[in-house]
Amino acid sequence: MASRGYDMTPTMYSPDGRIYQVEYAIETVKRGTLALGIRTKEGVIMAVEEKPRALQTSNVTQKIFQVDFHIGVAAAGYIPDARVQVDNARLFSQGNKMTYDEAVEVETVAKHLADQSHQFTQYSGVRPNGVALIIAGVDQKGESIFVTDPSGTFVQYAAIAIGAGSDDVNAFLEKNYNSDMSLEDAASLAIAAINLKAEQKEGTENVKMAMVTSKQKVFEKISDSDLKNYSQNASKFSAE
Repeated sequence: MASRGYDMTPTMYSPDGRIYQVEYAIETVKRGTLALGIRTKEGVIMAVEEKPRALQTSNVTQKIFQVDFHIGVAAAGYIPDARVQVDNARLFSQGNKMTYDEAVEVETVAKHLADQSHQFTQYSGVRPNGVALIIAGVDQKGESIFVTDPSGTFVQYAAIAIGAGSDDVNAFLEKNYNSDMSLEDAASLAIAAINLKAEQKEGTENVKMAMVTSKQKVFEKISDSDLKNYSQNASKFSAE
């Protein structure tokens, strides 16, 4: 085995400078279904691919969470880890409000969650979080999207996909994303991106979505009927 026991704890570097436990956690993220975020001048979009079972209640989203009134999270990877991080972020956001009497910035939440993830790479007896998060929202600085990963890294993006097949989806986003696009076009682009490998490009049965508009600055989930309306323009985005 290439790791030769160096993967037993996140506190040990291998001779070639790798932390295998963190790398394994990042592989867990790559096995998760897609999640993506898109920023526009009108707000931010969070979308995820969810494949509910036949008798599962479909109107409950498992991978999109509200952190504060103006911030949402989309997750890819081991979702129980995401729930714990989201609860942590909610507590942090409310503490910030109580201390400073103002809404917490999106970047501050992203940095806090990244710091928490980094903690789990430093101690024996724990494992790194097996989830990556897209933290998206609108604050006094404007619209922003950040991604955290199991290593404790956080990076800002205009548009990003995480999870299984994200390399192809990110290439698709790079080709079709425009910083001047409307929020409706961003929603259509998100649907097209999730359905990139599907035969039915306008399908929404496996898509869940939420947005925070620049005007309202309030997290809101997008209804199935609105998703169907947005999907009608999904075919105008090309994968070629």
